[in-house]
Amino acid sequence: MEKIVRQGILYDFYGSLLSGRQKKVYEELVYNDMSLTEISEEEGITRQAASGLIQRATEQMEEYEKTLGLIARFDAIRSVCDRMKQTGNREDAAFAEEILKFL
Repeated sequence: MEKIVRQGILYDFYGSLLSGRQKKVYEELVYNDMSLTEISEEEGITRQAASGLIQRATEQMEEYEKTLGLIARFDAIRSVCDRMKQTGNREDAAFAEEILKFL
């Protein structure tokens, strides 16, 4: 999986567990596509500090995923629903659609 995609998924699931500063810098990198230089200038920190902050936040969220496995569970549920939709059984397909609405 491409690194930026992985970072976005991690943030979607675990971003609310980060500190305010980590959230702000992480969003600037992942969602606003800012460079480390741009982030460091905006935040008044060095480029190395911005890089370290992002690295620690990523490691923290990867650890959450390792412990909780929410992304893996989400992917497994979505995969089962996709298979249910492909069976040709209208009831299974409708049920899968209902489940996917909650994901």
